[in-house]
Amino acid sequence: MAYQTVNPYTNELIKTFSDASDADVSQAIDAAHAAFLGWRETSFKDRGVILQRAAKLLRERSQQYARLLTLEMGKLIGEAEGEVELSAQILEYYVKYAEKLLEPEKLPVADPAEGEAVLVHEPLGVLLAIEPWNFPFYQIARILAPQLSAGNTMLLKHASNVPQSAAAFEQLMLDAGLPAGAFQNLYANRHHIEMIINDPRVQGVALTGSEGAGSVVAGQAGKALKKATLELGGADAFIVLDDAEMEKTVKWAVFGRHWNGGQVCVSSKRMIVVDEVYDEFLRLYSEGVAALRTGDPLDRSTTLAPLSSQTAADEVREKIRQAVAHGATATEVGPKVPEQGAFVQPTILTNVTPDNPAYHWEFFGPVSMIFRAADEDHAVRIANDSPFGLGGSVFTADPVRGKKVAHRISTGMIFVNHPTMVKADLPFGGVRRSGFGRELLGLGLKEFVNHKLVNVVDIDAPF
Repeated sequence: MAYQTVNPYTNELIKTFSDASDADVSQAIDAAHAAFLGWRETSFKDRGVILQRAAKLLRERSQQYARLLTLEMGKLIGEAEGEVELSAQILEYYVKYAEKLLEPEKLPVADPAEGEAVLVHEPLGVLLAIEPWNFPFYQIARILAPQLSAGNTMLLKHASNVPQSAAAFEQLMLDAGLPAGAFQNLYANRHHIEMIINDPRVQGVALTGSEGAGSVVAGQAGKALKKATLELGGADAFIVLDDAEMEKTVKWAVFGRHWNGGQVCVSSKRMIVVDEVYDEFLRLYSEGVAALRTGDPLDRSTTLAPLSSQTAADEVREKIRQAVAHGATATEVGPKVPEQGAFVQPTILTNVTPDNPAYHWEFFGPVSMIFRAADEDHAVRIANDSPFGLGGSVFTADPVRGKKVAHRISTGMIFVNHPTMVKADLPFGGVRRSGFGRELLGLGLKEFVNHKLVNVVDIDAPF
C-alpha cells in the first residue's frame, strides 16, 4: 500500500516501509486477543497508571514528536506541539474519569419482584481502528484512550503517509508499560481490513476517514455482524449574523478555515453571511486570508502550511476547477504560494449555486465557500442544506440569539462565537453522511462495551 514518509514541504521521499503480510496480521490478532484476556482483568487504577505515564512521555518528548508530525504531513510546528499536548490531555481525561463513567448502574425497577437489576459495562475484546493522516497522534489518542480504559485491546491501521507517527505511538505505549499486544500498529493492506473484521475475536471497528472508506468498512462490519463507528467528512457552516462583532468574527473565520492547512473535518468550510454585513465580511476576510504566510512549517513565522501531499494538493485544485466550470467564481488571495511543495493558493469561491455540485462538496484545503443569505432564516436553511452534519458555528453579539439559532442547525456539534472546537472534555461526532457514533467522554467510552444486565431475583417459582 506504499507506506512511506514524504515531506510535503519539499516532496522529498524520506523513508519507505514494507506492507504487513497475511501472517503478520494473523499473528497480531493472536497477540491482541491474548493481551485482552489479561488486560480486561486489570484494574482501572493500574490501567490509569499506564495512561498517565504515556501522557507524561508525550510531554517529555513533545519536540521530537511534533517535528515528526510536521515532517510526515506538513502541519505547522506550533500546531503539531498543540496536537501532542491534546493527546496527553485525552489520556489524562480517562485516567481521571474512566472508572466513574463505567460504574455499574442500579436500575429503578417498577416491581420489587423484578429483584435488584444492575447494568454493568464490560469490555468486548479486540478492536480495529482505521485512522487518517491529518492528526496523526490525536486521532489515535481519541480512540485508544477510551478503549484501553474500558479494557479492550486495539489494532491500528493508520494512513499510509504517516507510518513513522503510527510506529512512534505504538512504541510510546510500550514505553509507558502497556502489555505487548494490547496496542499494535499494522502496515496493513486494504484486504487485511476485511480479514481482521471477519475474525471472531475482533469485536468492532472504528474508522475516521472519507465517505467512501466509511461506506466500504461499514458494509464489511455489517456483513460480519460487528459494531462500527464512523467519523467521516464535514462541511461546517460558519454563520455570520447582522449583529456579529466583525473584527473578532473575521479573525475566527480565517483561523477556523485555515488551521492545519484547511485539512480538518471540522474546518469552517462554508461561510454563510447575512446580506447586511456580507460585503464588509468578504472584504475583511479576504484581507485576513491574504495576510497568511506560506513557507517552511518548521518556521514559527509560517501561518499557512502545505497540504499533506502533492496528490492532495492536485485534488483540491481539480475541485476548484470543476466548481468554476459549473459557474462559481474563484478568487485567489494573497501572495503567490511556493512552487516547491504541496501548497495550494488560498482561494475564495463565491456564486456557488445549489445546482453546482461543489455546493455539497467538502474542500480539504485552503478553499472558502462564501454564501450570501438574505436573513437569519435563510442562513439557517443554507446551513442545513448539506449532506454533512458534523460541526458548525454561529456568530452574533447576542449569545441568547446565538443559542436559539444553534438549536436550529442540524449537526453533531455547534458553537456560538467560536469555530468548532476539539478538546479532551468535549464529545466528537456528527449526523447524516458525517457518520455515526461518538468519540471522547463517556459517549466514546461506551461505544464498544457490553452493557450487561445483572439481575438478582429471589422469589418463588410460579409452579
